[in-house]
Amino acid sequence: MKFRINKVLLIILAFSFSIQAQKKAFEIEDLYKVKYVGSPAISNNEELVAFTVTTSNLKEASSNTEIYLMNADGTNQKQLTNNEATDFNPIWKNDDSGILFTSTRTGSAQLFCLPIGGGESKQITDFELGISSPKLSVDGKSIIFQASVFPECGIDVECNKKIDDAMNDGPVQAHLADSLFVRHWTEYNDGKYTHTLNYNFETEEYKDLTPGFFNSPAFSAGGSDHYNYSPDSKTVAFDSKRVKNIAASTNTDVFTVSSNGENLENITFENNASDFNPVYSPDGNYIAYLTQVIPTYESDRIRLAIYDVKNKTNKIITNAFDNWVSSFEWSSDSKSIYFTGFEKGYMPLFKINIETKEIEKIIAKRVISSFTLSPQNDFVIYSHSFVHKPVELAYYKLASVRNIDLTRINKAFTDSVDVRPAEQVWVKGANGKPVHVFIVKPHDFDSNKKYPLLINVHGGPQYQWMDSFRGDWQVYPGAGYVLAFPNPHGSIGYGQKYTAAISDDWDGKVYEDVMKVTDYLADLDYVDETKMGAMGWSYGGYFMNLLQAKTDRFKCLASMMGIYDLKEFKDETEELWFANWDLKRDDYETMSPSKYEDNFKTPTLIITGEKDYRIPYTQSLRYFTVLQNKGIDSRLIVFKNDGHWPSGLRSMPLYYNSHLEWFNKYLGGEKAPWNSKELIRNLAY
Repeated sequence: MKFRINKVLLIILAFSFSIQAQKKAFEIEDLYKVKYVGSPAISNNEELVAFTVTTSNLKEASSNTEIYLMNADGTNQKQLTNNEATDFNPIWKNDDSGILFTSTRTGSAQLFCLPIGGGESKQITDFELGISSPKLSVDGKSIIFQASVFPECGIDVECNKKIDDAMNDGPVQAHLADSLFVRHWTEYNDGKYTHTLNYNFETEEYKDLTPGFFNSPAFSAGGSDHYNYSPDSKTVAFDSKRVKNIAASTNTDVFTVSSNGENLENITFENNASDFNPVYSPDGNYIAYLTQVIPTYESDRIRLAIYDVKNKTNKIITNAFDNWVSSFEWSSDSKSIYFTGFEKGYMPLFKINIETKEIEKIIAKRVISSFTLSPQNDFVIYSHSFVHKPVELAYYKLASVRNIDLTRINKAFTDSVDVRPAEQVWVKGANGKPVHVFIVKPHDFDSNKKYPLLINVHGGPQYQWMDSFRGDWQVYPGAGYVLAFPNPHGSIGYGQKYTAAISDDWDGKVYEDVMKVTDYLADLDYVDETKMGAMGWSYGGYFMNLLQAKTDRFKCLASMMGIYDLKEFKDETEELWFANWDLKRDDYETMSPSKYEDNFKTPTLIITGEKDYRIPYTQSLRYFTVLQNKGIDSRLIVFKNDGHWPSGLRSMPLYYNSHLEWFNKYLGGEKAPWNSKELIRNLAY
């Protein structure tokens, strides 16, 4: 019997390897065949789940999002909307008779309603300036949303359009500023602000709840929906930064205002650090929000706090959690809060009792990008991914501790394309602290062969690489490289002391960490230590320039949106609080790669964006000039219309392709699928 069992196992393993061998290597084009699943919304009767699926078209540089529906157990999945315009952000009506959603089908983004029983979608709003991130009141009679307006115009559409047209097409083209911010991320601040508006379904009236020369909600990269109704629908809580020097301050506060725009109150005025993302408890007794306690330090630990509405007191409840809290949601009984938090390369789901402050880990070893509790807290629907698995939705039954995958939108894709998994190791780094490292082996990996190595250093610098799907983790292994991505000092998820260790020490412990990780990787039997390259973005780009200054052990480097001269960066960047905190020491310029030009010798690919106001593209231009004058092989790519993050569809194909060209030239991996010059001239794909 033992022999038979072993024989069966051998047959199964052989079949598994055969299936794996039939899969094709992951290529750049494959990244745009992946479908992205998200925005789960559970019906009030807990029987149905609406969600979105986003698809991409590489040749047309376009994407589209549609709304889908399924039973809460994942059965009977079907597409609800089918429109050339984008349909997204599903919200269930209180009686579950229909789904409210946002769509661009009339030009600007507006609110629509789709009956569940059948019938055509009906447009609800007609706000010509467009709506963003609508939220339904508890009584179902109104929504709040955000829109960009000129405060002197309020919600007067004609006034807003007149100023917009004059500034964009008028005879005088200029930017005028009397204070900072002059510009932020990719745009000049020419007098427009994001405001929170209320729309009443019965009266069809719009009301600006947050007038004035402030962003309300506060600005957040990628957008913010940090505003919420109270359970009685009479009050709205939101966050806003209302200080004199917003470029140097992190002091965002939480405010409340009545739904008619009266009785504005700052409920976190005592804290001079950041307070944001307020959410009322279902019983209305509390407002939970995220907070930091150190002013001007944007990478201070993010904690969960609650405000007692009756007693007007605030208290932090997650001091025992030594990592950053991400998103959260109240339990239906208002006694607990579920939250996700960064932890050792993952983002698990936790639960905290607001009285005892006891924390329980609910879902472990997952990178949960979004989650929603069922109305009665019977189960959780969440979106997640792994390095080897694109984002899908899963179901977790709270009582029975049971995880079930609900969607398999990308199954056909992963059945045909070799989406590589990551192995995890821990390497002793600076001060003996273990450094968490993810390793992805190449397509058709053979342990008897040696492969070129790429190390990817993350930006932030306070951030963490995670066991989640990402184009970088697949494109390069698909082209024959071993890819490693470490979480050195400065990374989040390993305790706040580890995170804080990088401030004012950009070239110290983190450099030692990466060098020791490199030593470890170079000693692996399947790594060719004569063919090692490194890449990084933002702080990671700075780190590539630091490698240029301090070592010649890499055959080539790729520096994206990187800092070359720290003095210039400190004067030019727009979010001054970051540079003021992380570069405080008097001799910070000794950490500047520009101080060590005599050491430069490594061929380098440099990529930047002309609209990058975080790390201005002139940093890359100067770096490229120095390399060229020294006769060091180098290539510069400047994305004309992009900032710190290049466009995923217009620019990222060139980004990946140029990397493969560069790495092929120096490390010998697979050739890039296209010629980058032809890509820029729109002659390829």
